[in-house]
Amino acid sequence: MKKTVIYAAAIALALGMGFTANGIAADKGPAELTLQATVDAAAKAKPATFNHAKHQEKLACGDCHHSKDAAGKKVPYVDGQKVQKCETCHNKAAGMTNEKLATFKDAAHANCKGCHTEKNAGPTKCDGCHK
Repeated sequence: MKKTVIYAAAIALALGMGFTANGIAADKGPAELTLQATVDAAAKAKPATFNHAKHQEKLACGDCHHSKDAAGKKVPYVDGQKVQKCETCHNKAAGMTNEKLATFKDAAHANCKGCHTEKNAGPTKCDGCHK
């Protein structure tokens, strides 16, 4: 009986590790997000709807997500990296040296609108994201 329990536990552990290693059990985040600045909120801030699942079908995580090093420089995304809110770093109090990316709004507009314009896909006008 003990051997059966031990074997069953070992098989379950191996299967669980296999699913995680293949990304099947990896957390891909929510399918849809509502994006809104809370730190440097604009006077007439409207939330933006973001179809995360649709973007994941076409883009790699590192196309949007990244981190920073101790000096505050951008570091590319690596699999398994903890994804923080953009405004953790992109806010006026964080000391962002690039003025065009100093707030969450600025960073989102540069990244999202820039990609939509470059790929000629997706909304580029305000009401396309801010319903």
